[in-house]
Amino acid sequence: MEQIKRFFNDKNDVSKDADIDYSQAGDYLEAVKALARTTYQSLYVINYQTKSFEYVSENPLFLCGKTSEEVKELGYAFYFQNVKPEDVEMLVKINEAGFEFYDKIPIEDRKLYSISYDFYLINSKKNLVLVNHKLAPMFLTEEGQVWKALCAVSLSNNSSSGNVVLSKEGSDEIWRYDLIENKWEKSEKIKLTSREFEILSLYASGLTINEIAGKLFITADTVKFHRKKLFEKIGVNNIAEALSYAKTNKLL
Repeated sequence: MEQIKRFFNDKNDVSKDADIDYSQAGDYLEAVKALARTTYQSLYVINYQTKSFEYVSENPLFLCGKTSEEVKELGYAFYFQNVKPEDVEMLVKINEAGFEFYDKIPIEDRKLYSISYDFYLINSKKNLVLVNHKLAPMFLTEEGQVWKALCAVSLSNNSSSGNVVLSKEGSDEIWRYDLIENKWEKSEKIKLTSREFEILSLYASGLTINEIAGKLFITADTVKFHRKKLFEKIGVNNIAEALSYAKTNKLL
């Protein structure tokens, strides 16, 4: 239990008698379950008041061979069983840095922010699987602490843990966390040209170069030209990395 407490920050201490408008939640879990069913995304909900998982979807990626109910019952103990030990320490650091950042945001803006990062899960076959984890606040206390948050887990196209990015809905500003220097660095979202956006969107749909060329009424060489320019702009080497970058930085 002492280990688990490290994931919870004093700046987001939601006590049992916290001032919470409970009516804001309603039947929200039904909506989350419907999203999980229709998209088959790996989703779970954190309740910071009870320091537990309130819901875990049945997508096997996050479960590591367990059932969704088993992971739900484990809550944060799941991380100590199924996350690479070095990455557990990294997650504690990200958690602390995230709430330090969050504490400085105006309360009315807090639901607009989300955080993304990568870490290694240890699956049921004891293999390491690099996943991307996104967390967004759903409900707040009257004082602005996160009461419940929605998390989405997917395979990462990056090559290592970390890659911590905070972003705000409707803003071109993003913040990256330097895990070595322990500080947030603000930058602007890279802007894609309309052609780059079209090509990347079609790649995300699973189309080949020739199929994209046909859709856009351009040659395959022109697709390759725009793809090369895109790779240079965002600093990646292949389309998998480009799609991962676009997803993390909300370019699509």
